[in-house]
Amino acid sequence: MTRTTPPRPLDVEALFPDVAAYRGTTTRLHPRPGNPDASASSVVGPMLWPADEPWPVCTEAHGRGRGRRPADIHLERKVLADAWAREPLPGPTEEERRLVEELRREHRVTDAGGTDPLPLVALAQIYRRDVPGLPAGPDGCDLLQVFWCPFDAHGPNGYDMALHLRWRRSAEVGEVLAAPPRPKVVGSPGYVPEPCVLHPEQVVTYPFAGLLPEDLRDRIEAWEEALEEEAEEREDADEDEPAGYQYDLSIPPGWRVGGFASWHTTDPYPMDCPACATPMDLLLTVDSSEWDGGSESWKPLEEADLPAHRSATPTKVIVGRAGELNVFTCPADPRHPHRWSIQ
Repeated sequence: MTRTTPPRPLDVEALFPDVAAYRGTTTRLHPRPGNPDASASSVVGPMLWPADEPWPVCTEAHGRGRGRRPADIHLERKVLADAWAREPLPGPTEEERRLVEELRREHRVTDAGGTDPLPLVALAQIYRRDVPGLPAGPDGCDLLQVFWCPFDAHGPNGYDMALHLRWRRSAEVGEVLAAPPRPKVVGSPGYVPEPCVLHPEQVVTYPFAGLLPEDLRDRIEAWEEALEEEAEEREDADEDEPAGYQYDLSIPPGWRVGGFASWHTTDPYPMDCPACATPMDLLLTVDSSEWDGGSESWKPLEEADLPAHRSATPTKVIVGRAGELNVFTCPADPRHPHRWSIQ
């Protein structure tokens, strides 16, 4: 089913003609629950992974022997989804509450060493034929596959995620791995996605305000402040909040390919290639939600009547504190290491 982004509540180029020079495009992926196969672009997969190729693993020294079982996480979500969809009395029964409590229990893997190979979790695979704006991979690769370690235990502070990207030429894959290895336990349910098919849609986007020229940025900020003051003076307190550049007119929420990264948490900082110092491009955004209270104007037309708690988090992925993961790639050479930020 097609997903269509509503027209923006205001024409930003009519308000600020200068911004037209910075116009770009991004492809909203609109992942929605489904049953994809290895030939489809999807969240989780199954991946088009060669049967004779080792599955990616994490060997960094960190705890991996205690956590929740992925099967329990999937079952908990199903139990709760069915319970809240039930009519006329939605909500879990006492028996379902007891089951959910048991499913949320952590388990130990007694034979897990601190550096034993830990299978990475398949996050997504994206074919260039399906997603406009996905750049070519090295040597003509047409398929991007994304994995992550299911524990926040990496980097110098010991609390970062670990991300793994793999490019490949899909036509060269013969026999596909039928049963990929999976971690016995994970550190957080947010690392366990639900299977989703993608519904790509290209939309217009504009840079994060902090990256625009100072004069243009100042004019946008002054305009937003004036709208906020006007809203505060209105007698009707239930009136909709005024549209803003950041959440309504520039960068759409949700999973997407290309376009501009948001820097609403950290403020912008240089994202240059570690191999050649070339300024990097946004490759992929993995978001914890498709929209929220501040970005509801981006909700697809086909889902305008759906409640947010049932439809805004189709993948069940949670990045950081319900934020977004921006993955960057080198435009000079896609073989160079990627970088990422969490906002």
